[in-house]
Amino acid sequence: MALSKYMLDETGAPKWKIALAVGGTVAAGVAVYYCLFRDTKKKAVQTKTVLKKAPAEVENSSGGVSSPGSESANSVDVANLTPLEKAQSCKNKGNKYFKGGKYGEAIKCYDEAIETCPEENKVDLSTFYQNRAAAYEQQKNWECVLRDCTKALELNERYTKALQRRAKACEVLRDLEQALEDLTAVCILESFQNQATLVNVDRVLKELGRIHAKEAMEKRDPVMPSKHFIKTFFESFAEDPIFNSVYKEKEGDVDEAEHPPEKNTVNNGYLKARQHLQEGNYGEIIKCCQNELANPLTPHKVEALLLRATLYQLRGESAKAMDDLTVLINLEDCPLKMSVNALVKRGSLYMQHEKVDDSLRDFDRAALMDPLNSDVFHHRGQIHLLIGKVDSAMSDFKKAVDLNSNFPIAFVQRCYTDYRYAFQLGDKAKVEEIMKKFDEAIQNFPKCVECYVLYAQVLCDQSEHERADGYYIKALEVEPDNPTTLVHRALLTLQWKGDLAQARNFITKALEIDEKCELAYENLATIEVQTGNLKRGVELFDKAIPLAKTEMEMAHLFSLRDAAVAQLKIVEKMGINIPNLGSL
Repeated sequence: MALSKYMLDETGAPKWKIALAVGGTVAAGVAVYYCLFRDTKKKAVQTKTVLKKAPAEVENSSGGVSSPGSESANSVDVANLTPLEKAQSCKNKGNKYFKGGKYGEAIKCYDEAIETCPEENKVDLSTFYQNRAAAYEQQKNWECVLRDCTKALELNERYTKALQRRAKACEVLRDLEQALEDLTAVCILESFQNQATLVNVDRVLKELGRIHAKEAMEKRDPVMPSKHFIKTFFESFAEDPIFNSVYKEKEGDVDEAEHPPEKNTVNNGYLKARQHLQEGNYGEIIKCCQNELANPLTPHKVEALLLRATLYQLRGESAKAMDDLTVLINLEDCPLKMSVNALVKRGSLYMQHEKVDDSLRDFDRAALMDPLNSDVFHHRGQIHLLIGKVDSAMSDFKKAVDLNSNFPIAFVQRCYTDYRYAFQLGDKAKVEEIMKKFDEAIQNFPKCVECYVLYAQVLCDQSEHERADGYYIKALEVEPDNPTTLVHRALLTLQWKGDLAQARNFITKALEIDEKCELAYENLATIEVQTGNLKRGVELFDKAIPLAKTEMEMAHLFSLRDAAVAQLKIVEKMGINIPNLGSL
């Protein structure tokens, strides 16, 4: 996996999204969700004290919070009160019971207030229902909380306290769609300024995304990614035994004494699969490997298992990939490079399923077996980054480069990780030192697109947008048909110039090059959502979701889609006009 996809900012979101989120406009709602989804732990810590100290509250009819000093029904001459005044008196008495922890008595008072209050006094009635819901919440009677909050919202649809309380009840009762809808309404009504609400939205979105992703992964048809994606995947390994062998054969750089050529490809087995790999006919490889493995006497069992597992992994069939890799790893006579490559790939699959301990166990085992293999440390470094162990990641990237200084992806990702660390510490001297390392990377690896792209992102951090764009242009000169570079350039264009039309053009071109570019669909969808085109945004998320390679990626996409759907429902229900990005 390339760091450029995950590390555009400390939160993982492109900066133009961050800027919108900080602005707090209604149009930035999904941007806020996106940022929170990438950086939940940090925000949860920031709001921990607020969440713990918030007491259960009931309200006066005016919307204010009642206190122990509120007027008592005993001090009022009930006989001379109007029906509304009698209802308010009952409510005040109920509030006093509530503050004293006598929730059953409070509920009786709220019952009387609801029965007494004239129907035309909708705001007061909604308060009485909401207060009774608060008392039911203290009794953990969530069905009654849901019922009373719903009634309160029928009387006052913008009643934020009732929306928040109903969302909590729905979350407990596992109606997460309704919980998300209610919390989204609160976010919009609060102009996305309440941190505690945003944390609640984030929690629901993540859980809902996981549920939807799990359901979708069980039903999804395998999708072979684009040739560009597969090429990028293999380039992230410096020591893939099969790909390197095929590449050398293609370039004519083969030691025939050590590896005598085998020409029998007519049996549609492993040798034919190698030919397909060399020619880019990836859709035929699994079938050829299966043909090879059907022969119990095959001399290519290990190679066929590893190649088939790799293609399964690329197609998103992680269970099948895991099975093949495990069989290969357990073979006693498996060549070292094959075993280590299998451990690296299985470790990455474990991480995709959030099995961190299993993932690190495989990488540690691979490091013990082959301590000179740069792939082990390069890919383990990315795992350490994903789990927040930056020091360990930096150490692994350094080790990978020390072992193989000609591995361009490891070299530039080490630069990028070191830069992010120095930048966050505010170490200007170190930042300047690392910037020179990027120049060295480009000088040493002028054909590596990742060098230009990551350097461009660093320049964006420095607000050197014009220079950054220059490096994106150079990346496209090296590889004109690279859709990922076009997407990154689109994001720069938004951050730098706010040019929506040009950004859309870049992403549209990326999709013309690669109709399976998940990153392009995701970012175009986000642009549409933030410019008020919610329906179009949802349609684009629907195109991105089937292209996700892992359940983790799919959960992220579902979270973005669910956020957009919830906003769309609230906008239509409440008649709220969302300003588009061009008017911000």
